[in-house]
Amino acid sequence: MDKGESEFFTMKGYVEHTHGLSASMEDYLEMIYRLSINGKIIRISELASNLHVRPPSASKMAYLLKNSGFILFQKYGYISLTEKGKNTGEYLLYRHETIHRFLCLLNQSDNELEQTEKIEHYINAKTVQNLAHLNDVLNVKKKS
Repeated sequence: MDKGESEFFTMKGYVEHTHGLSASMEDYLEMIYRLSINGKIIRISELASNLHVRPPSASKMAYLLKNSGFILFQKYGYISLTEKGKNTGEYLLYRHETIHRFLCLLNQSDNELEQTEKIEHYINAKTVQNLAHLNDVLNVKKKS
């Protein structure tokens, strides 16, 4: 059944996750990617701290991401990204920054983190690309 304009679903019926990742898995992978950009060694405790969760929760998610091929991780060891993890993490961060930038422009603010976090898991790649283009257009007009 096609999800046309005349067909309504609960939110769950519209969700299409990136590479089969749940919203929580996306958040963890995005944070791992963020932490890896500077070449830092990533530990479960640091990941947990940055996401404001307990280390056992971060450890459980690390195993899920490992089993899905996004990271390399051993108990009490460091977390590193696979090529698949790097590519997906890069897109997740791009998506986050694009939405955040758009919402800041729209609401004339410096911080729209909460709204970005709520929206980012429910928006497709085409819309992200179009928002990025709109951000560029709006920034040009703003500078004029």
